[in-house]
Amino acid sequence: MKVEPRTLPGFMELLPNEQILFEQMKQKIEKTYQKFGFLPLDTPVLELSEILLAKAGGETEKQIYRFQKGDTDISMRFDLTVPLAKYVAKNYGNLSFPFRRYQIGKVYRGERAQKGRFREFYQCDIDIIGDEELDIINDAEIPSVIYNLIKEIGFNDFTICINNRRILNGLFENINQKENSVEIMRIIDKLEKIGQEAVIEELEKLQIGSKEINQIMSFIQIDGGTDEKIKKLEELNIQNEAFKTGVEELKEVVKYIRIFGVPDTHFKVDLTIARGLDYYTGTVYETFLNDYREIGSVCSGGRYENLAEYYTDKKLPGVGISIGLTRLFYKLNEMNLIETKKRSMADILIIPMLEDLSKPIELANALRQNGINTEIYLNNKKAKAKFKYADKLKIPYVIAIGEDEISSNKLNVKNMETGEETAVGFDVKEIINYIKK
Repeated sequence: MKVEPRTLPGFMELLPNEQILFEQMKQKIEKTYQKFGFLPLDTPVLELSEILLAKAGGETEKQIYRFQKGDTDISMRFDLTVPLAKYVAKNYGNLSFPFRRYQIGKVYRGERAQKGRFREFYQCDIDIIGDEELDIINDAEIPSVIYNLIKEIGFNDFTICINNRRILNGLFENINQKENSVEIMRIIDKLEKIGQEAVIEELEKLQIGSKEINQIMSFIQIDGGTDEKIKKLEELNIQNEAFKTGVEELKEVVKYIRIFGVPDTHFKVDLTIARGLDYYTGTVYETFLNDYREIGSVCSGGRYENLAEYYTDKKLPGVGISIGLTRLFYKLNEMNLIETKKRSMADILIIPMLEDLSKPIELANALRQNGINTEIYLNNKKAKAKFKYADKLKIPYVIAIGEDEISSNKLNVKNMETGEETAVGFDVKEIINYIKK
């Protein structure tokens, strides 16, 4: 009995033309990270459970794929940050700080299967890790990476929203809500999704008084341009050290974001950005495509105090961002915002029309050695079927080689888009000059 070929829910498989597009996006992200000097890193998909679960709890722990192999308790990585923490703690003596790394890899979470939510997905992370300290200017460089990256992917109309968690923490301390701060931030983070009234209702459930709720709502609704918002924050005259430090850091970050070349049209201070996790301690970021806010944040992250506190006594502060590439690709593809034009990796297809394949193979080898992706059609089919193959895969150029071409030392290069045929010499440089002109 044959087994029905099927894929587990929550795992994405693409057709070749879509996979080509996915790889192009991944490569653009990787090249942008490299442009800023980030070093590549790859960590194992499988780790000891005690390593991965040192901090995990609640929902995260429920979603982890965990199993026993012999006497070893193993888990699959659920993000790239915990493996980074282990890596830096383990290799501390061999790394140069600040340690700037990028990692693009698959992570695994046993999420409830639903459309657009994946159990296996690519994350594309960068982090800058300091040894004991990390200058605030690093927080300002990150939006420059985001700006270059989103433009490279092909979008021009987007906004990088920034905030500072110290400002929020200072506000909560000032109104005696420090013990509720994490929960309040989770609620604030949902403002755009659930609306103002629902946020107030959720705050009331925490037994917060109406005076304090009004202060929270007034605070997160401070409006105006970037500099106006910072001025209004200063004018609140909140006498709290964390608040004052947060405002100063935000001012510094904004100053340097501009110096790093991010225009004011593409970033703003957004006091509702809290990043739901209690992991972030300073600057936080979320990035939105302005015409497609329903996609949610396409790139987010922030500053944290101590990356590897569960593995070492060394204080390792850092700042980083992550892109959930699988989900982003799925959404963009579903909304027809990206187009799968390319169906083959070949620039040129050589079609032999004779029994002796030596010359066609020699030409293919020579083209490849000169950086031209070349495929040679090796199956014994009629000429019509061979050209149809090239057309279906949208291979840009085709060269048919028969006895006449070899004896005359001349080739016809066919442009498959226009149908035009051009005679060139049996010479690699001539062929390359033609297809690259």
